[in-house]
Amino acid sequence: MSAPSAESILDTELKANTVPGNPLGDMDDWDEFLEGRYKEGKSEAEFRVYDATATPGVAEFYRLNHENQTVAYTLGKEKEYFGLNKGQKTIWEAAEFLNTLVDDSDPDTDLTQIEHLLQTSEAIRRDGHPRWMVLTGFIHDLGKCLCLYGEPQWGVVGDTFPVGCAWSKDIVFPEYFAKNSDRHVAEYQTKYGIYEPNCGLENVHMSFGHDGYIAKVMENYLQDESLYMLRFHSFYPWHRHGAYDHLCTDKDRSMLPWILKFNQYDLYSKGHTKPNMAELKPYYDDLFAEFLPPTLAW
Repeated sequence: MSAPSAESILDTELKANTVPGNPLGDMDDWDEFLEGRYKEGKSEAEFRVYDATATPGVAEFYRLNHENQTVAYTLGKEKEYFGLNKGQKTIWEAAEFLNTLVDDSDPDTDLTQIEHLLQTSEAIRRDGHPRWMVLTGFIHDLGKCLCLYGEPQWGVVGDTFPVGCAWSKDIVFPEYFAKNSDRHVAEYQTKYGIYEPNCGLENVHMSFGHDGYIAKVMENYLQDESLYMLRFHSFYPWHRHGAYDHLCTDKDRSMLPWILKFNQYDLYSKGHTKPNMAELKPYYDDLFAEFLPPTLAW
C-alpha cells in the first residue's frame, strides 16, 4: 500500500499550513527542554513528571506542533521544500544565512548560530570520530533556516514522528494530538496506517521540520550513517523509547547506535566558550571540500 498522493490530501486538509504561532522565546528553549528530559537515568514515570514542569511557552509549542503536523501539512511542506528550489549556497553561506536568525531573548550568551554549530562539531572532533561525523555535527541544524523562509517554530523544530499512522504514547505530550484533524481519518489511526510492516524509515513521512530538510539537501553526498543522524536526530520516540519498530528494517536498527552516539553531542555540547573562527576555518574549508560540491541546492 503506498501513501496517498500529495494532491489528493492537500485539497482537503492544507489549512494547517496557514496556522501561525511562535510561542518559544527562541528555539533554544526547545533544546533546553530536551537536555533536561533526556538526561540519563529517567524512568517512564519520571518523563511525565518532567513534562509537567515545562514552561507555558514550551507546552504551547508542543500543542501547536501536535495539532498541526498532519499528513496534509507534511506532504505539502515536502512538496514545497524537497524540490530544493531556494537557490544555491555554499555551506558557509548557509551558515551565515542562519546567523541572521537573531537570538535577542537569550541574555546569557552572545554566541552566533555558527559558533553553536562549531561547538557541536568540535566536540565530535575532539573525541576522535570520523571526519564525516564532524561534518554532520556542523551541518545538522542548518535546516533551521526554515524559520527565515517564514515557517513557524512548530514547523521547524520539535520531536519528530511518523504521520499517517497511529501516534505513539511515547511522543512527548501525546494528549495534544486530541485536536489533530488526522484523528478523524480511520486509516491514520491504525498501527501501520498508510505504510506496510517493516517498510523502512526511509519510506515513512516524518513530521516536517529542519531534520528532514537538511537530510534532503545532503542526500546525494553523505553516507547513510550521516543521513540517518540528520533525518532522525529528533525522532526521540524511536531512538530513546523504541517506538515504531514495526516500521523498521534491519538497516534502520543497525543505524541506531550511530544516532544515539551523535545525539549526545547534539544535546550536551553547547556552552558559552566562543570557538576561534579564524583558527578553525581552514580545517572546515578542507572538510567541506572533501565531501561536498562548492555549492548545494537549498
